[in-house]
Amino acid sequence: MAASSSSSSSSSLLFSSIFLFFLLSGSILQIHGLEVGINYGQIANNLPSPSRVAMLLQSIGVYRVKLYDADPNVLTAFANSNIEFTIGLGNQDMKSVSDPSQAKVWIQTHVQPYISQTKITCILVGNEVLGATDQQFVPYLYPAMKGVYSALSSLGLTNQVTVTTAHSAAILQNSFPPSSGSFRPDLAQYLEPILDFHSKTKSPFLFNAYPFFSYMDNPNEISLDYVLFKPNQGMDDPITKLHYDNMLYAQLDAVYAAIKKMGHSDIEVHVSETGWPSKGDPNEVGASVQNAATYNGNLLQRVEKKEGTPGRPDVPIRVYVFALFNENLKPGPSSERNYGLYYPDVSPVYNIGLQKGYLPQLYISSGNQRTAFLEFVHFIHTEDCERQDHITRNTLSWRQSDITFNFPHPPKTPRHLE
Repeated sequence: MAASSSSSSSSSLLFSSIFLFFLLSGSILQIHGLEVGINYGQIANNLPSPSRVAMLLQSIGVYRVKLYDADPNVLTAFANSNIEFTIGLGNQDMKSVSDPSQAKVWIQTHVQPYISQTKITCILVGNEVLGATDQQFVPYLYPAMKGVYSALSSLGLTNQVTVTTAHSAAILQNSFPPSSGSFRPDLAQYLEPILDFHSKTKSPFLFNAYPFFSYMDNPNEISLDYVLFKPNQGMDDPITKLHYDNMLYAQLDAVYAAIKKMGHSDIEVHVSETGWPSKGDPNEVGASVQNAATYNGNLLQRVEKKEGTPGRPDVPIRVYVFALFNENLKPGPSSERNYGLYYPDVSPVYNIGLQKGYLPQLYISSGNQRTAFLEFVHFIHTEDCERQDHITRNTLSWRQSDITFNFPHPPKTPRHLE
């Protein structure tokens, strides 16, 4: 166990050293960042190190990440990466941080040690609390949000860090047609102060939206093309006469309508989770590699166009895709373990244009040898500690002139997209 820990630490240090070298030498290619964010879940025992994940995300141009905790290993590995982080405060911690003094301790432990080097921009207080079957945490949600905000304010961090929480579709009483969207009456007493909080602090209302679940439950009534952003006849809202060509936008406008019914039109709604599983149990209709690739690929195109919903055409949708990796220890049906864009070995589950084949390839030259950077990293990651230390020392002697880029010509549209 000790030897394994030493190897892991050396490997992590090595990746950090290599990345730092390129950063300081000015040799990191600044790829235009994607508008989409990604959820980085870690309910698995076979995921790559946070250092490797940092390199992966920068290589594909993702600069917004959402965690479900405040993992210090991740926050340390992403130092100086320019990637924006939403970190999570667990449901079980909400009662404690309802006390501003305890919330301050939480911030001093999980935010302050990292924020000077890692861009922590948002704290997610709880996840899907109001829509949960277990209601034990519900009374603590708003007090916890208020406690965390108060602690940030006392530490002078409210200009850097916002406070919010994420909701599931279970908080909606009605979602069709979109203009008739409304929240469950039994949750009004909890939602009213939360919405006031968002309005006052200018923080977003986060919504976890999964058209997959709607299709899985009603495959004979809901068009697959409609949920996958493929060409279809869509639907018209009979009240507003607005036309919808996909379910995600209809769900978002239903949330906007529900918020408006509670007296607010100044709160922006962000999609904190959406995705599609590449595999599922026999009864999970629609779970497939092809459908997952189509949903996420077409969603990415919509996000990059900075589209708004029919009800909010001037507000580009803000989306965090679920998820970065397949997570082998997640409980529940098979689909829960197969939402990832990548396998734990960092190979893509399917192609939506984010893979390194469509990106500039970085090469390192040494004498007459020319090695692809990602291949080089894989090589040294598998070597023993002594070899790693030797290569790390040599890394620092490389010259900027030894580093070149190749620019492959990407196809205009990934093959699977319609």
